[in-house]
Amino acid sequence: MEKIVIEPTTETPKVILDKGNNIFEFSGYSLPEDVVTFFSPIIEWFDEYAQKPNRETKVTFNFLYYNTSSSKMILLLLEKCREIHRNGNDIEVHWHYMEDDEDMIEAGEDYSENIKVPFKFIAHSR
Repeated sequence: MEKIVIEPTTETPKVILDKGNNIFEFSGYSLPEDVVTFFSPIIEWFDEYAQKPNRETKVTFNFLYYNTSSSKMILLLLEKCREIHRNGNDIEVHWHYMEDDEDMIEAGEDYSENIKVPFKFIAHSR
């Protein structure tokens, strides 16, 4: 599989999807003007990855902020994680947040409850 590396901007997150090196990372800000155009290739990549995932997968979400449109795309990505998990593969989501960012903590907890894959919450201080 071709890896995807997208450098961050003020409106889009850094994205690394690298099956060969087992790196799956989203970080920064996500408020793209056209969320479907930005996330479609990422969702398609995960669709392909889910067909033949690595034995162990760790997906890192380290958002500082994302908008409502992005939250729907994050949910789609997490649903792909659930599919990988349901097919008997090891997968863990690492949800990073600033320790004083209650919205980001709650968002991760909500995703965790709905998706039912192993979540690890990682707090950072400023």
